[in-house]
Amino acid sequence: MSKEVSMKLLPALLLVAFSGTASAAGFSLFSQGSGLGNAYAGSAAKADDASTIYYNPAGMTQLKAREASGGLVLARPIFKFDNDNSQVGVFNAAGDGGDAGAWGAVPNGYLSWALNKDLYLGIGIGAPFGQKTSYDVPWKGSAQSNEFEVVTININPSIAYRVNDKFSLGGGVSWQYLKADYYKRLGTSPVLGAAKTHLSLSDDAWGWNVGVLMTPSPSTKVGLSYRSAIQYHADGTNNVNGAAGPASDFVAGQLIRVGVQSDVEADIKLPQTAILSVAQKLSDRWEMLGDVSWMGWNSIDTIDIYHTSGPQNGGQLLSLPAHFQNTYRVALGGNYKYTDAVTLMFGLAYDQSPVKNPETRLSAMPDNDRIWYALGAKWKPDQAQTFEAGMMYEYIKDANINHSEPGQGTLNGNYKGSGVWVFGGQYSMAF
Repeated sequence: MSKEVSMKLLPALLLVAFSGTASAAGFSLFSQGSGLGNAYAGSAAKADDASTIYYNPAGMTQLKAREASGGLVLARPIFKFDNDNSQVGVFNAAGDGGDAGAWGAVPNGYLSWALNKDLYLGIGIGAPFGQKTSYDVPWKGSAQSNEFEVVTININPSIAYRVNDKFSLGGGVSWQYLKADYYKRLGTSPVLGAAKTHLSLSDDAWGWNVGVLMTPSPSTKVGLSYRSAIQYHADGTNNVNGAAGPASDFVAGQLIRVGVQSDVEADIKLPQTAILSVAQKLSDRWEMLGDVSWMGWNSIDTIDIYHTSGPQNGGQLLSLPAHFQNTYRVALGGNYKYTDAVTLMFGLAYDQSPVKNPETRLSAMPDNDRIWYALGAKWKPDQAQTFEAGMMYEYIKDANINHSEPGQGTLNGNYKGSGVWVFGGQYSMAF
């Protein structure tokens, strides 16, 4: 097998496992390690296991000589559209699309290794961004989105150094792979029948992260971490298919050529992230965790996709006016040591959405502000092992949509009763 084929095959194989569904606002996946039962409060400070590599690599200095951690999170969002006088041409008589949510799985794995008492190396793998919506078709929004999926894979080598007993530094680089698939239906015509499109884009890029961990007292830890934005120059294909085979016709005022594949490209910049966390032991039984995180979502404004081959080479295929805005997330959690082996976990969080108005809300990502309610437990059968399980419900505020696209009509209505169920488990060990 050639090196080129191998490099293309590796991300494809990994994507089978990393098929995540957004478990945080926008299309971010905050579930990258332990802490689900705390709503991930204290993520950059607690440094309980090797998954600190993602949230704050400086936390490796709090671990034993060699530690490994691995887990799986399952998420099931609920997105149900309720129409309110949409003007979508041929799709006016279609249904509301049913529940557009789908199950997604997000695995993660980490390994930390002490070279000496102060210097640590680590590596982690996870999926920091992901989203999937899939409607029953045809539906009223079919001209704007039938199915949309974003998947990422992040591999993150890291290093940490203990400056002294109260201060540690950490950092790392990230190789990140992104793949996006977007399906919609352009309508019908006597020549083409039902014209359908499948847009597929992918790319890989590099980013970096740094963190500091301060331990002013044995009962207090304060963490600050930062992850860079990652710039993608994605390319791929756009396929247009119809029942009549290769042909051209006007659909909704647009010239559509079916049975033809064209190459396409688009630039997208995934957001930078900063986290400030505190972990405070109140007694031998109680620990409180706090978290404030910021995401620079304004890096995603309008996503323009261009043809790079065929008769429309250089022309614009599609423009998605997302107009995302920066967001904050605030989380508070608690741990209660029920016995020496069992710890009960609690968490609550408020997570802002980067989508701020009905005109820029996309049916592919019908997002809004969220409140997280989390419960979990940890079981430590001995000093070397920890089992953790948690569950969380994310209540998503009702979201109005009034989105128009040229030649594709105006989708007007609301998403009521939306939310996300999240279930996860993590196993950590020292060896």
